Amino acid sequence: MSLKYIIVDDEPNAVNLLEVLLGQVTDWQLLGKCYNGIEALEMLKHHKADLIFLDINMPHLTGIELAGLLPPEIKIVFTTAYSDYAAESYTFQTIDYLLKPITLKRVLAAKQKIEAAFAKAMPIAPKQETGPEANYFFVKSGKTIRNILLDDVLYFEGEKEYVRLVTPTEQLLIYRRLKDIEEQLSQPFMRVHHSYIVNTRLITKVQDNHIYIGDKQIPISTKFRDDFMALIKKRMF
Repeated sequence: MSLKYIIVDDEPNAVNLLEVLLGQVTDWQLLGKCYNGIEALEMLKHHKADLIFLDINMPHLTGIELAGLLPPEIKIVFTTAYSDYAAESYTFQTIDYLLKPITLKRVLAAKQKIEAAFAKAMPIAPKQETGPEANYFFVKSGKTIRNILLDDVLYFEGEKEYVRLVTPTEQLLIYRRLKDIEEQLSQPFMRVHHSYIVNTRLITKVQDNHIYIGDKQIPISTKFRDDFMALIKKRMF
């Protein structure tokens, strides 16, 4: 099985050791080595990883905090010298928990567990949902997975490595690129700006190259203006 992974640990020796051990027992592709959580988030913006080997005690952004920002398709193997976090670690998409010092025997056992988990998760093409029951999706925000009705979403706003999902009653931060979300959406959602996707059904007015959804003013960029105005004209009396 070929998997793509990254290693995140603030100790270079620990990173190098794990790289060597994994290289001895797997043919997986190492995408990169990161020495803090911020570097890992930046790398994941440009590379699609299946798996992350993640230290827990790191400065600025701990492994537990970083785990809460990862998309659910990225599986986690925690690597740490402390057993205190074992129970909490399994509230995430965790496959294994490696206690340092990590040995070749333990990495080999982890490899078997990881490959079994990925083999079990191989997707079977689902029946395409249609009708009202398909009008929802799940959002992972922090440690919580929420069920959100599409009709309730006012707009999505891109903020660097996050997307802010806004409804009339709440705002959720999602670790996703706006482009990835755009690919999963269809009408009535439309990209109108580098940083915005809007629910066109909830637009209250369009004025001076801006969209208004309630009190929120959203700019229309030149790149998306023609497609947006074409949609508006289709529904204009």
